[in-house]
Parts: sequence; C-alpha cells; structure tokens
Amino acid sequence: MVIWPIVNLEVWDISRPMPRAFLSPPTGLPLMPDVPNWSWHEYGMRVGVWRFFKLFDQFGIRPTLSINARVCEDYPRVAEQARDAGWEFMAHAYDQIPMHKLDDQPAMIRRSLDVIETFTGKRPIGWLGPGLTQTLETPDYLAAAGLRYIGDWVYDDEPTRIATTHGPLITLPYTVEHNDIPVMMIHQHQSDYWLTRLTESFDQLYEESLDRVKVMAVAIHPYISGQPHRIAYLKKAFDYFSRFEGVVFWNGVQLHDWYVAENPSR
Repeated sequence: MVIWPIVNLEVWDISRPMPRAFLSPPTGLPLMPDVPNWSWHEYGMRVGVWRFFKLFDQFGIRPTLSINARVCEDYPRVAEQARDAGWEFMAHAYDQIPMHKLDDQPAMIRRSLDVIETFTGKRPIGWLGPGLTQTLETPDYLAAAGLRYIGDWVYDDEPTRIATTHGPLITLPYTVEHNDIPVMMIHQHQSDYWLTRLTESFDQLYEESLDRVKVMAVAIHPYISGQPHRIAYLKKAFDYFSRFEGVVFWNGVQLHDWYVAENPSR
C-alpha cells in the first residue's frame, strides 16, 4: 500500500480573478482586486504551509510538492524550505491559469521546467495541470518536453501508461476524492469529516492491497488543510496510516520508478 502525499502550492495573482473564492462578493459580481479571497490564499503561504513542514518532518515524510514555478520567484523562502527538506518538485504550470487559456502551452511548459530546474538543480519529471486542466494536445506537449508522469487522469487506484505522439506517459493516481478542495471547499464538509474520508478510504484500499499494490493520494493546500481547525485531522490521518504494516509513503518519482520497473514497455 502506497500513500502518495501531495502538497499544492500556487500563485494567485492579485491583478486577476481568483481561482476560487471562500467569500462571495457583496454585489454578486467579482470585484478587482479581490482582497479577501486573495488574502485567504495568502494565509496558506504565510502560515498554513509551515504547519505542513512541521507535520511531515514529524512523520519523516518527504511528499511531492505540486508547485507553480512562479512560487520559486514570489515565495522563495517557502520553496527553499521544501527544496532543503528534500521534497520532490512536481511542475504545476508557471502560475495558476487553466491550460485552455494559454496561447502557447509548450512555451509555458518549458518555462515552468526551466524555473524549477534553476531553483532546485533538478528538472521535474512529473506534471499536474492547474485545476487538472488539459487540452487534447497537452499530453503530447508534456511528453515532448521530457516529462514522464502526469497526475491529471484520476481514473484509477494504480498507475497506468498512456500513449502520446512523443512516447508514453505514466499516469499516477492523483485524486479529487481525497483532495481538500472538493471535500472541504466545494462540498463544504465539517472539518472532522476530512479524517473520516481519509481513514475509511485507506481501510478499503489497504484490504485490496493484500492482493496487489494500491495507491492512495492525499492532496492538500495550505490555505485549506493548513487552517488551525483542520490541521489536527490531517495529523490524525497520517498517524493512522503509519500504524499499518506494509504501508510506504512515496513521492511521485518513487512511484514512477517502481511502476516502470514492474511494468516495462512492450
């Protein structure tokens, strides 16, 4: 049984509409600048993310960091902490704009990889689209840029291989069901439900993993799960996972390399 922890760090440009809103505008129409919702996200980068660093250090876990490359430029202290702690950097575009809104996807992909490589010394092998967005051409562009795995296809509990015009890509089981945005923000569950969702999912997948390896991704954002009323439930979930034999906490590179070794191309 593999737990794949993913921390998502994004840049929300105050000059643009916010990717999502916690507080609806009093007029019913978005107003610019959207100070309350931009500030809500900023709380995560100023406060919530440091709770994540402490939590994963306590458990000895080095998660995957799904990162807008612009974070390295706008929030270097946060990015440095993740780099120095040995977290894997998975490219999450340059900043938080849907792929459909870009005039030149290949250029943005190259820019994202270049910025992260310059900052960390390592070129990412994994990609997650902003909001899991892709056009029909995106996998081809990603493979052409040298990326080897993607997280946008949330259709399995195990990795798979998909074909592109530039060779195969491995799909790793990212998640919308164990992702704090849909669970907490869209479906608006109580804070303690986060623990119930994660542990009940774990129990089922752990049972199934007795026959073949299963992967459970846990995707979190510092402005959501880093809030003081939610962080305790995240800690309890990882404490629960850690009690079971045969459970490993892997990042995306480890998952990719294991899958390729076990399932060589034919």
